[in-house]
Amino acid sequence: MNSPRSTQADGISANQRLFLKAHRHHHHVVALSRFLLAAAFLILWEAAAAMGWIDPFFFSSPSGIAGCLWSMIADRSFFVHTGITLSEILISFVLVTIFSLSAASLLWYTRGLAEVLEPYLVVLNSLPKSALAPLLIVWLGTGTDTIIVSGISVAVFGSVINLYTGFCQADPEMLKLIYTLGGNRRDAFLKVIFPSSIPLILSNMKVNIGLSLVGVIIGEFLAAKRGLGYLIIYGSQVFQLNMMITSIIILCVIAMIFYKLIQNLEHCYKKKY
Repeated sequence: MNSPRSTQADGISANQRLFLKAHRHHHHVVALSRFLLAAAFLILWEAAAAMGWIDPFFFSSPSGIAGCLWSMIADRSFFVHTGITLSEILISFVLVTIFSLSAASLLWYTRGLAEVLEPYLVVLNSLPKSALAPLLIVWLGTGTDTIIVSGISVAVFGSVINLYTGFCQADPEMLKLIYTLGGNRRDAFLKVIFPSSIPLILSNMKVNIGLSLVGVIIGEFLAAKRGLGYLIIYGSQVFQLNMMITSIIILCVIAMIFYKLIQNLEHCYKKKY
């Protein structure tokens, strides 16, 4: 049992300690449950392929995927294709984040421009982005530029709309206080709008990283000669299902890593503020 003096010294009460302990226990249980669920799925998948419940030629198996992954690492094709796709996703994600923040800020500053452009943004966001990819090939040719633009097009319009909507929902009382004290719209944005919207921005980034990945893969399906999207298309054409599923799993791991990085950044912000 902690003495009252030691509890007061570190600034944490007994109830807070119990809450933190229960919180950590909950996260450990969730992490263990996730691991056991994934392990059970892999074991069942391997057993189904080994016992003939499913055809491993069409559905592959964990051991077949592991063998394919090892061969890709051995001939270094893993690093080439994964590195290309990863760089395209990062560039698309960074450009989407910068452009959407700039555009949403501009729309908040100029309400007249926002009223004019908002319906166009909604229409552009509702377009099927896969239909734009062939048009991008005609405009930009086949190559990295087309793939990056494809990644941007999937995420950028929805991101601008979400950020602008969040900016408009800032605390009106805080804005009134800024203007009462003689501040202008720049002061209102820097002292109220942007600080209060950081959780929204981080949440939006978690969505954008997945959308950028989808856009990049759509672009690689049509305009790439290297990359994980190219491997998926090539594997389906020559019936190398191990290669195809391995590439899909690598994409899932990339998306999960990016998501966890942004989530950790969000947790650090919440702890600080």
